[in-house]
Amino acid sequence: MTGWIVLGVLLLLLAAVIIYVIIIYNGFVALKYNINQDWSNIDVLLKQRYDELPKLIKVCEGYMQHEQKTLEAVIKARSAINSTSSDHDRMQAQSILTDTLKSLFMVVERYPELKADTGFRQLSNRITEIEDQIADRRELFNASVTIYNTRLDQFPDVIVARLFNFAVRELWKIDPVHRADVEVSFQHM
Repeated sequence: MTGWIVLGVLLLLLAAVIIYVIIIYNGFVALKYNINQDWSNIDVLLKQRYDELPKLIKVCEGYMQHEQKTLEAVIKARSAINSTSSDHDRMQAQSILTDTLKSLFMVVERYPELKADTGFRQLSNRITEIEDQIADRRELFNASVTIYNTRLDQFPDVIVARLFNFAVRELWKIDPVHRADVEVSFQHM
């Protein structure tokens, strides 16, 4: 009789461990797909920005004959996105495109006629709106990655994570150059 009780307790413990492992595994799967969904949401916005850029460049070309380098940098950054294969490379290419867009908008300040152009204003407002949405989605993506990576390192989840080869995901990071203080100077007339 005692043997059956011990066997029953051991089977219950084994069932509890198996159920617990399944719960942890399913939690990792849910987090992984949540990260993928967050990335897809960013990708939708990146595609919208990618599609809007040729229109913006076309409007700018008529006004900015002397700023060919800036326009070429935007075009080059835009085409670099297509040649990326990994998430890391894609994130870097998107960061470079964001940088070149910032340079373009800074150069535009020297062209009042361009700034006054209705088409340019609409496109630049649209791209600025998309950039803001991308920033929001990057925050959400990084929050999801942080939750996932934290669970990968927590005990007992780390055992299940290693058992089923769940890998650490990379946060979307900005270029260290963007962390530097911005130099502001006022010109006296």
